[in-house]
Amino acid sequence: MALDRISVVIPPVGSWREQGRWYRWAEQTGYDVAYTYDHLTHATAPGMWLSEAFTTLTAAAGTTERIRLGTLVASAVFRTPVTLARIAMTVQDISGARLVLGLGAGAPTCALADHGVRERPRDMSARFADVVRGYTAVLDGATEWQGATLSFRGLETTSAPDGTLRPELLLAAHGPRALALAAEFADTWNTYGGPGSTTLDPDDYWALLARQAQGFDRACEDAGRAPGAVRRSLLLGFGQVRPTTSVDDYLAAAERAEALGFDELVVYAPDSPAGMDSDPVVHERALARLR
Repeated sequence: MALDRISVVIPPVGSWREQGRWYRWAEQTGYDVAYTYDHLTHATAPGMWLSEAFTTLTAAAGTTERIRLGTLVASAVFRTPVTLARIAMTVQDISGARLVLGLGAGAPTCALADHGVRERPRDMSARFADVVRGYTAVLDGATEWQGATLSFRGLETTSAPDGTLRPELLLAAHGPRALALAAEFADTWNTYGGPGSTTLDPDDYWALLARQAQGFDRACEDAGRAPGAVRRSLLLGFGQVRPTTSVDDYLAAAERAEALGFDELVVYAPDSPAGMDSDPVVHERALARLR
């Protein structure tokens, strides 16, 4: 297969003892990146414990050796540029440069849980752009920066530990403004299809992904970047397309993702809430076929 990365999302549900075994399993099975997500609350986990993303990845770094570790995705509705840069570079340092920093606009429910306001989509979009630009400014060594919704000044510390390179920046994008942002700043563009895509039947869903990929091509061209210069990542499983149902479904999904030009396929780990559970053997046998 032309996919150069096959990865897994391990939801931050339950205690570390419960989560930790899945990070070790992911490494042993042969996954390239183990992601967690960054939510304060989520409709798929009512009454459950959600652990903090970067702390979880730090723990995962201590129990794994090879596998890369990432957020899919950190939430711009409650992250700010300087604190995001500090925590990302800390995990990058501790993990031996294995972090994939995924960042997205976030969810209105998390904004409500964090600061009591249900953000409008246009406000979330503007903040997302500011978090990306401000984070980049921090790592570029800026001591002050002004965006449309966020700013910082008086930053006297360094942007990273000596000799530690910045992590891969993955940006989740679905609409035109976010795609343009990803085309300008991202090392990797990720999509799951976007709001509303989870109810689409498989044929309509894959057609939507094709349109998004074409839209990202245009965004890259507008930004002066070659479309092939940015890795393309696809998360599957939070909708009608469930690749881990069987080995054949997994292989078919990988083939379709490749045909649309995606470089990375991301699936949900076996022990996932909201009905996304799957047999670990399906993952193991599918990966053995895809490698």
